[in-house]
This record gives sequence, structure tokens and C-alpha cells, in this order.
Amino acid sequence: MYKVGIDVGGTNTDAIILDEGLNLIHQVKMPTSEDIESGIVSSLKRVLEEAGIDRKKVTHAMLGTTQCTNAIVERKKLAKVGVIRLGYPATASVLPYTAWPKEMVSALTGEYRLAGGGYEYDGQVLSSFSEEEIRSILKEWKGKVEAIAVVGVFSSLKNDQELRVADLVAEVMGEKTPVSCSSLIGSVGLIERENATILNSALFKVIAATSNGFENALREEGITDAQVFLCQNDGTLMSIEYARKFPILTIACGPTNSIRGASYLAGIKDAMVLDVGGTTSDIGVLTAGFPRESALAVDVGGVRTNFRMPDIVSIGLGGGSIVRNVNNEVTIGPDSVGYRITEEALVFGGGTLTTTDIAVRLGVAEIGNPELVKHIDEEFAQQAYAKIAAMTEEAIDKMKTSNNDATVVLVGGGSIIIPRQLKGVKEIIHNENGAVANAIGASISQISGQYEQIYIYSQTPRDEARKDAEERAKQQAILAGAKVETIELVEIEEIPLAYHPGNATRLRVKVVGELT
Repeated sequence: MYKVGIDVGGTNTDAIILDEGLNLIHQVKMPTSEDIESGIVSSLKRVLEEAGIDRKKVTHAMLGTTQCTNAIVERKKLAKVGVIRLGYPATASVLPYTAWPKEMVSALTGEYRLAGGGYEYDGQVLSSFSEEEIRSILKEWKGKVEAIAVVGVFSSLKNDQELRVADLVAEVMGEKTPVSCSSLIGSVGLIERENATILNSALFKVIAATSNGFENALREEGITDAQVFLCQNDGTLMSIEYARKFPILTIACGPTNSIRGASYLAGIKDAMVLDVGGTTSDIGVLTAGFPRESALAVDVGGVRTNFRMPDIVSIGLGGGSIVRNVNNEVTIGPDSVGYRITEEALVFGGGTLTTTDIAVRLGVAEIGNPELVKHIDEEFAQQAYAKIAAMTEEAIDKMKTSNNDATVVLVGGGSIIIPRQLKGVKEIIHNENGAVANAIGASISQISGQYEQIYIYSQTPRDEARKDAEERAKQQAILAGAKVETIELVEIEEIPLAYHPGNATRLRVKVVGELT
């Protein structure tokens, strides 16, 4: 039995095959295509042909993709979204799409309505909720918008109104109309939660095309009985059906795949991971084998959100980063030759000086033709290499929570450019298969479920609240494709809300389980 894992990066698309013992059978690394999908098809075809395995014995197929991230950044292929905020008139002073980039608002139509509804922080009704008002809005939008985002004030405390709007959307606009409810996506904080919900709705078309394309590619290669999963950004997997409901959870799954893969390859569960690609380097932290989650609001494509995201620092340093001499000073990136490195880097006969050329010139990497970089002045090369070290050290320092030297697991196809001695680092762990750590991480991951809600302990006892949150998290894991009997609690977080007199607490629970 085999697992196939594919991870699409900005520079390369990696594909790997693992056997039932999670041993790496074969790997390929191919340039990411402009349309993404053809690169997935090509890498899948090549890894299967070169491995020579029986397609019928592939039981699981996993995909980590940048499609949703690219769609937001490029403002392309997004669905037309209608936003219903339940909270009029209390929230009229700050309207939906406030502080959004104008071109993003135009891409989504910018349609929104403020309707009655929502709750106070203590669970009291904010304003009356009217089903007729919602029906009227939906009838007006029928044929104009492709997806609906529903956002209620303090829906993280009570979300019955949001769920009722979702029922009305199915009734008025049809059951196939995608709906995103903010209580299932974001955290406390109306505007950031609303922004995340809008983005989730905007990505329904993108994730449908991506998942359908992956399934079609598998069928074309004769893989018809495999369970198919997409990677999400906490280092775990989700079923395709679940991904189609929550496409926003695929954003930043690439770095978390690498972090999980690095943990597996290094055999450790607590360390810092440096993933060096062709264009950027991502630094994350392993905590108990999973990526550390960001506690801050996160900017996605110029939009401030508060949904679950990994704590990652990215810098413009990769194997294809362009090196220049500007006024006798060395500059590196942030621009890169990217997936064109085999055409444009000097060691491959191109005309652009890259970080890879510097590493080859100094003899720390063996790739391409070293004769083509002999003309580079050694002092300049040393200055560039010192700059690479300084950029890396600064990024690592940003991720530290103490002044102790860090253990760093180095992975990624561009890792050849990183010096093996860095200030503030006591050990650098490097594995021969680190170049495809992202695809390995995609293949070995478990299924997770997470639930977050505000509980008022004066009304619901703490033990009862924790039990309820854990059960709801388990249901999310089951929906995402986890085996019921393997689900276990891995994380629980309680944050008291000081302004609430009834001992209100934001409770977040995470569980993980094995693939079905």
C-alpha cells in the first residue's frame, strides 16, 4: 500500500511516494507551472512512472497547494460574494470591506447588507432578527452573487442566527450556493472575523477547481480507489469535502507541511524549522510535533484577519534570489528568478547572479557547472555569503522566545545556500531528503479538528464547557476524515474575558486523529 504526496510551491512542485511504513520510495522535484494544475499532473505522472508501483495499491493521495493564496494575492478567479452582517444598527459605524484594498473589493463585487440580529457580550439579543428581512436580501442577490458570507455580532458566543441564515440561503438561492458562517471560521473580533469569512466565501470557486483538477489527475493516472485529502495550515489534513467548505484553511499550508516533514525526518518534536525555497525562506517553530500557531491577527493579501494561522516569518531569501552590487554594497532579493533558476542562474548557463551561484563559487554547494562562476570575485562572494547568514540569523532571532541558542532543522530545495554555522544556533540538522520535506509532511499528517467558543462559566460549569468543546472539535475532525477511535485531545487553551462579569472564557480545543 502506498501514499502519494504533492506540494506546490512558488518555485517547485514536489511529489513523493511513501510505503505503508512511511518509508520514502521515490521523489521528484519539477518547476511549478504558471497554471499550477499542469505542474501537478506532470509531477504526479513522473513520480508514478519512475517508481513503477501498482496504481491500484495507492490508498491515499494528499495535496498541499498555493492556489488559494495566489488567488487572493493576484485578485483572480475569486467568487462574487454577498456579505450579510447581523448587527444593525449597532455596527453601522464601521462597514464591511473597511480598509480593504480597492481592487480586492471590486473583484468580489463589494455587495453587503446590514441586518437586524447579533448578540451582546453576555448573550442578550442585540437587535431583533427578521427572517423576512434576510429573505428579501437573498432574493435581491439571486443571480448576482455566487457565495454568501454571514457574520453575527458575538456569534462566537451564540451562532444560531448565522446557522438560520445559512438555511435561508439554501431555501431562497438553492442548496448549492456556498455559505460561510463566521462562527465556524474566525475568532473573537468582529471585523477581522468578518474579513476571514468573506475571503473563505471568495475562495469557493478556486478550491472547487483545484480539488476537481487533482481528482481528475489521479483518475487519469489510474488511481481510482485512493482517499483524497488537502493540507491545512495547522500541519494536518482535511478531506476534499471539508476543504470545499473551508478553503481558507489551505492558506499557508506549504510552510506547515515543511515543518511537519522536518519533524518526521529529524525525529524530533521541538525545534525551529528553516525551509528554504527558490524565492523565500520560511521559519516556523515545532511544538510537540506541530507548528506553533500565531496569536496575532494576520494580514492575508492586504486584508486583516483572525482565523487560525501558523506563526511563520518569511524573508525574501531563496536559492533563486538575485544578488547585486549596489554602490559597493551587496543586496540579496527580494526578487528571484524562481522556477526559471535552471535557465537563468549562472551555473546553468544563464545571465543572472543568484545566491546559488554564490554558494557554488565558494565551494559549499555542488550544482550546475562551477566553471561558469569562477569569474566571480571571491571577496564579493564572501560578502554575499555573510549577508545570507545575517538575514537568516535575524529571522531566526525573531522566532525565539528565549535567549538560548536554537536547534534548527534545515529543509527545502534552496537549503544549499545556508551557512552551516550561524550565530544563535547550537545545531543545524540536515537530512538528505530535506528537499522534499514539504511533500513528506503532506503525506504523513493526521486529521485535526478545532473548536473555539466563548463559554460563560457562571452559566455553564468549566468541566461541562470543556467537555462540550472537545466533543464539537471531535465532530469537526470526523467531518474532515478522521477515524473516530483514534481521535485524541492535543491542545486546550482558555483565555478569560476580563470585561465580562460572569466569568466568560474563550475556550479553544484541538484534537487529532488518524486517516480513515
